[in-house]
Amino acid sequence: MRIRHLLCTALALWSQGISYAATDDSQLEQIVVTARRAPEPRLNFAGSLSRLSAQTIDLEGATHYSELLNRVPGVYIQHGSGQESLVAIRSPVLNGAGACGAFLMLEDGLPIRPVGFCNVNEMFEVNTEQADAIEVIRGPGPAIYGANAMHGIVNVITPTPKELSALAAAVEGGTNDYKRVKFKTSTDTIGAGVGMYGLYTNDGGYRANSGDEEGKVNLLADTQLGSGTLRIRSAGTLLNQRTAGFVQGFAAYSDPALRTSNPNPEAFRDAWSTRLAAHWTSEPCSGCSDALHAIVRRSRMRFLQHFLLGEPLEDNSQTSFEISGAVSRPLPGRLDAQIGFDAETASADLLEVQGSPTVGGTPLARAIRPAGRHYDYTVAARTGGLFAALELNPSQRWRIESVLRLEQTRYAYENHMIAGNTDQNGVPCPFGGCLYSRPASRDDRFNNVAPKLDASYSLTGHQRIYVMAARGFRPPEITEVYRLQRQQSTANLESERLDSVELGWLGERRVLHWSVGAYALDKRKVILRDSNGFNVSNGRTSHRGLEYELRAQPSRRVQLIASGSVAWHRYEFSEAIDGGDTIAKGNTVATAPRNVHNLAVAFEPTARTAAEVEVNYVGRYFLDASNRHTYPGHTLLNARIRYALAPGWEATLRVTNLLDRRYADRADYAFGNYRYFPGRERSGFLEIGYDVR
Repeated sequence: MRIRHLLCTALALWSQGISYAATDDSQLEQIVVTARRAPEPRLNFAGSLSRLSAQTIDLEGATHYSELLNRVPGVYIQHGSGQESLVAIRSPVLNGAGACGAFLMLEDGLPIRPVGFCNVNEMFEVNTEQADAIEVIRGPGPAIYGANAMHGIVNVITPTPKELSALAAAVEGGTNDYKRVKFKTSTDTIGAGVGMYGLYTNDGGYRANSGDEEGKVNLLADTQLGSGTLRIRSAGTLLNQRTAGFVQGFAAYSDPALRTSNPNPEAFRDAWSTRLAAHWTSEPCSGCSDALHAIVRRSRMRFLQHFLLGEPLEDNSQTSFEISGAVSRPLPGRLDAQIGFDAETASADLLEVQGSPTVGGTPLARAIRPAGRHYDYTVAARTGGLFAALELNPSQRWRIESVLRLEQTRYAYENHMIAGNTDQNGVPCPFGGCLYSRPASRDDRFNNVAPKLDASYSLTGHQRIYVMAARGFRPPEITEVYRLQRQQSTANLESERLDSVELGWLGERRVLHWSVGAYALDKRKVILRDSNGFNVSNGRTSHRGLEYELRAQPSRRVQLIASGSVAWHRYEFSEAIDGGDTIAKGNTVATAPRNVHNLAVAFEPTARTAAEVEVNYVGRYFLDASNRHTYPGHTLLNARIRYALAPGWEATLRVTNLLDRRYADRADYAFGNYRYFPGRERSGFLEIGYDVR
């Protein structure tokens, strides 16, 4: 009833404000996006793209990036323990070794991880909390992006030195011993703008023996170089996390004792990452552009796999380098052409060690999980891509673009242990062999072709409709190819492929911005683990949906932001899979809510006050492939208010889960049990900030 009352209030404010909007001086700013690594009006991009502004990010004050991205239509991020997460963008919530490969995570248009070595939790390596903007592309991305740009792209955009304050700092405290400190600073020196910003967070955790401590620092410099602009960006992150495991039992997330318990107090995750990137852009003539980008990345992570019997410890790292470039030129006959390339080299390693004999489980389960090393390997990866795009403008209203991308990824895998499914000393396990199987050293190659065609028509100077057909792909992740089980000695996997068709309508008027889209996706060669424990490319799924996004400002002091999606995700094959479950063709894919909606109403009651009330709705979804177990969904209410205390000083109060609902951030059903990560109870956060402009 309270949610219904809030919706009625929002509609009343809308109707009241729209009556005098024509005479009010309010006006929404034009949206500018960087989907193709260069600024352009949103109306020029034929596709589904949402942009979260710096103002939205700052007021949200998210403690986890899911709080931000769940405002975007077609997106549903499940918050795990600490800074962990699982992602859905025009997809079910994906998990497992290759889950992250369906989404491309970028910083200033460059991937934060190399091809084949993503991580489902990799977004904690990016400073989303202080970004200048976050853009989300739903569906296959533009041609400049290759592998992993399948279901969607998240691009975190850093500010320029000019956009940073000379000095700004903020301190924040909240429920469960939550503490955060943020800072920003910038200056101009010798013709170059330089800046630095960062944060330190210590979250005590709302569950027993949990919480995390993290630090993020970004350095930036902008200067003129030759005929163009050079931007240097550097980032470093550090995370030390005490991880809480699943609570088990039907609706355990609502049990007062269970929801704050931690069955795995020994679990942890320690990670760090560094990146250094350079971006050079130039416009040598009208309608021309040249760009060259390069990035060096290094990351390492150690974590206890508390979700597995024996609780092995994994230690992985990667060092990688990527360079990319593109040239655009106008051609005779209302044509524009673009060609580009990218090349990447990476070295990755993984070590998994079980420190003691397995306890728990059946005698069989214990016998096939020996103590000692399970995997120890390195992979040298090489990826090269070429693309060409041709844009035709037959009239002022029509735009037609065709794109073709060719890409190859190579893995050179070296096994540092005895091949096969023995223990580390070559001793066979009883009952048909050990669980963990190591392939012999080998090389693999994956070739992919990705075409794209879109056409758009300008109904007016402020509205555009478009239709697009595109293909996305991802090579198998390194862990899918070389981290095998049981009797499988070779995984002959193929790249997953996703074909997409989309129809959309978007517009920008004085007080109203909107976008509406309908899509149909078909994914083939889906990688899964079958009932034999083998990694195979046997899956096929279909994804259909409708998305909407509305931003309206009926008066200068009121803004309404609504977004959401209605989607159908289906299995298009039948097969028994690992864990005893069975996929049946036509069933709904597990963890795929049909309805996800968000409504935010922002107010500025006085010149010194800004406030927002937000409603987030997640509908019912199935927890297993057989569609026998469900999670009922949830509705959450959040509120935020900011007040200018004095010149340069601000106070911000944020309350999440205002109605103190009992819900699950993540729910599934496995090994005969309902399992949940309980959502945080009602929580309050107070921030005091000072800013010298």
